Amino acid sequence: MPTTLTVDLTYDASLATVAAMLTDPAFRERVCDAQGASRRSVAIGGTPVEVVIVRTQPTAGVPAVARRFVSTEVTVEQREVWSSETAAVLDITTTGDLASIRGNTALTETAGRTTQTVRLSIKVPIPLVGGRLESLVKDLMAKAYRSEHEVGLAYLAER
Repeated sequence: MPTTLTVDLTYDASLATVAAMLTDPAFRERVCDAQGASRRSVAIGGTPVEVVIVRTQPTAGVPAVARRFVSTEVTVEQREVWSSETAAVLDITTTGDLASIRGNTALTETAGRTTQTVRLSIKVPIPLVGGRLESLVKDLMAKAYRSEHEVGLAYLAER
Protein backbone atom coordinates (compact mmCIF):
# COMPACT_ATOMS: atom_id res chain seq x y z
CA MET A 1 0.00 0.00 0.00
CA PRO A 2 1.47 3.39 -0.98
CA THR A 3 2.49 5.98 1.60
CA THR A 4 0.65 9.29 1.47
CA LEU A 5 1.85 12.81 2.16
CA THR A 6 -0.28 15.93 2.50
CA VAL A 7 1.39 19.32 2.87
CA ASP A 8 -0.24 22.75 3.23
CA LEU A 9 1.80 25.80 2.23
CA THR A 10 0.18 29.13 3.10
CA TYR A 11 1.17 32.47 1.62
CA ASP A 12 0.04 36.03 2.42
CA ALA A 13 -0.82 36.68 -1.22
CA SER A 14 -3.72 36.37 -3.63
CA LEU A 15 -4.36 33.16 -5.53
CA ALA A 16 -3.39 34.84 -8.81
CA THR A 17 -0.05 35.97 -7.32
CA VAL A 18 0.77 32.49 -5.99
CA ALA A 19 -0.27 30.86 -9.29
CA ALA A 20 2.02 33.26 -11.16
CA MET A 21 4.86 32.43 -8.75
CA LEU A 22 4.42 28.68 -9.30
CA THR A 23 4.71 29.18 -13.07
CA ASP A 24 7.72 31.52 -12.93
CA PRO A 25 10.90 29.73 -14.08
CA ALA A 26 13.07 32.03 -11.91
CA PHE A 27 11.14 30.98 -8.79
CA ARG A 28 11.44 27.28 -9.66
CA GLU A 29 15.19 27.66 -10.27
CA ARG A 30 15.60 29.34 -6.86
CA VAL A 31 13.74 26.41 -5.28
CA CYS A 32 16.09 23.91 -6.95
CA ASP A 33 19.09 25.87 -5.68
CA ALA A 34 17.65 26.00 -2.13
CA GLN A 35 17.07 22.24 -2.25
CA GLY A 36 20.75 21.64 -3.01
CA ALA A 37 20.50 20.70 -6.69
CA SER A 38 23.88 20.30 -8.35
CA ARG A 39 22.22 20.56 -11.80
CA ARG A 40 18.77 21.76 -12.79
CA SER A 41 16.55 22.57 -15.74
CA VAL A 42 13.14 24.21 -15.68
CA ALA A 43 10.68 24.38 -18.57
CA ILE A 44 7.26 26.00 -18.30
CA GLY A 45 4.71 26.52 -21.05
CA GLY A 46 1.83 25.21 -23.10
CA THR A 47 -1.91 24.99 -22.69
CA PRO A 48 -2.66 23.58 -20.21
CA VAL A 49 0.43 24.97 -18.48
CA GLU A 50 3.04 22.29 -17.92
CA VAL A 51 5.91 22.71 -15.46
CA VAL A 52 8.84 20.31 -15.91
CA ILE A 53 11.69 20.46 -13.43
CA VAL A 54 14.67 18.12 -13.65
CA ARG A 55 17.18 18.38 -10.81
CA THR A 56 20.14 16.28 -9.77
CA GLN A 57 21.03 16.12 -6.11
CA PRO A 58 23.81 14.45 -4.15
CA THR A 59 22.80 11.52 -1.96
CA ALA A 60 25.31 12.20 0.83
CA GLY A 61 23.71 11.46 4.19
CA VAL A 62 21.18 8.99 2.81
CA PRO A 63 20.44 6.21 5.34
CA ALA A 64 22.12 2.84 4.80
CA VAL A 65 18.87 1.14 3.78
CA ALA A 66 18.66 3.46 0.74
CA ARG A 67 22.36 3.58 -0.15
CA ARG A 68 22.16 0.16 -1.79
CA PHE A 69 19.67 1.52 -4.33
CA VAL A 70 21.15 4.92 -5.26
CA SER A 71 24.52 6.15 -6.46
CA THR A 72 26.21 9.35 -5.33
CA GLU A 73 23.49 11.39 -7.07
CA VAL A 74 19.81 11.06 -7.78
CA THR A 75 17.93 12.79 -10.59
CA VAL A 76 14.36 13.83 -9.89
CA GLU A 77 11.94 14.80 -12.66
CA GLN A 78 8.87 16.68 -11.49
CA ARG A 79 6.05 17.23 -13.96
CA GLU A 80 3.02 19.36 -13.13
CA VAL A 81 0.09 19.81 -15.50
CA TRP A 82 -2.08 22.76 -14.46
CA SER A 83 -5.62 22.17 -15.75
CA SER A 84 -6.56 25.57 -14.32
CA GLU A 85 -5.01 28.33 -12.24
CA THR A 86 -6.04 26.39 -9.12
CA ALA A 87 -5.27 22.71 -9.81
CA ALA A 88 -2.49 20.51 -11.14
CA VAL A 89 -1.66 16.84 -11.42
CA LEU A 90 1.84 15.90 -10.22
CA ASP A 91 4.08 13.11 -11.44
CA ILE A 92 7.54 12.80 -9.90
CA THR A 93 10.06 10.14 -10.91
CA THR A 94 13.57 9.37 -9.75
CA THR A 95 16.67 7.81 -11.27
CA GLY A 96 15.99 4.17 -12.07
CA ASP A 97 12.30 4.56 -11.17
CA LEU A 98 13.20 3.87 -7.54
CA ALA A 99 10.08 5.74 -6.39
CA SER A 100 6.78 6.48 -8.05
CA ILE A 101 5.26 9.68 -6.70
CA ARG A 102 1.92 10.86 -8.02
CA GLY A 103 -0.67 13.26 -6.76
CA ASN A 104 -2.14 16.68 -7.12
CA THR A 105 -1.91 20.22 -5.86
CA ALA A 106 -4.67 22.78 -5.37
CA LEU A 107 -4.73 26.48 -4.56
CA THR A 108 -7.46 28.05 -2.42
CA GLU A 109 -7.76 31.66 -1.31
CA THR A 110 -9.39 32.96 1.86
CA ALA A 111 -9.27 36.62 2.89
CA GLY A 112 -6.26 37.39 0.68
CA ARG A 113 -4.22 34.37 1.88
CA THR A 114 -3.59 31.46 -0.44
CA THR A 115 -2.98 27.88 0.62
CA GLN A 116 -1.36 25.38 -1.70
CA THR A 117 -2.32 21.84 -0.68
CA VAL A 118 -0.11 19.08 -2.06
CA ARG A 119 -1.28 15.46 -1.83
CA LEU A 120 1.12 12.72 -2.90
CA SER A 121 1.00 8.94 -3.11
CA ILE A 122 4.50 7.45 -2.79
CA LYS A 123 5.29 3.91 -3.91
CA VAL A 124 8.67 2.14 -3.82
CA PRO A 125 8.30 -1.29 -5.47
CA ILE A 126 11.20 -3.03 -3.70
CA PRO A 127 10.34 -6.15 -1.71
CA LEU A 128 11.07 -6.15 2.03
CA VAL A 129 12.38 -2.56 2.30
CA GLY A 130 9.83 -0.71 0.14
CA GLY A 131 7.86 0.55 3.15
CA ARG A 132 10.97 1.89 4.87
CA LEU A 133 12.10 3.58 1.67
CA GLU A 134 8.62 5.08 1.17
CA SER A 135 8.87 6.60 4.63
CA LEU A 136 12.28 8.05 3.76
CA VAL A 137 10.95 9.48 0.48
CA LYS A 138 7.96 10.95 2.33
CA ASP A 139 10.31 12.73 4.76
CA LEU A 140 12.48 14.00 1.90
CA MET A 141 9.44 15.28 -0.01
CA ALA A 142 8.09 17.05 3.08
CA LYS A 143 11.52 18.69 3.56
CA ALA A 144 11.59 19.70 -0.13
CA TYR A 145 8.17 21.36 0.14
CA ARG A 146 9.19 23.17 3.34
CA SER A 147 12.19 24.50 1.44
CA GLU A 148 9.95 25.53 -1.47
CA HIS A 149 7.67 27.34 0.99
CA GLU A 150 10.59 29.28 2.50
CA VAL A 151 11.74 30.33 -0.99
CA GLY A 152 8.16 31.27 -1.84
CA LEU A 153 7.82 33.48 1.23
CA ALA A 154 11.05 35.31 0.31
CA TYR A 155 10.02 35.57 -3.36
CA LEU A 156 6.67 37.13 -2.46
CA ALA A 157 8.26 39.51 0.07
CA GLU A 158 10.40 40.91 -2.77
CA ARG A 159 7.32 41.77 -4.81
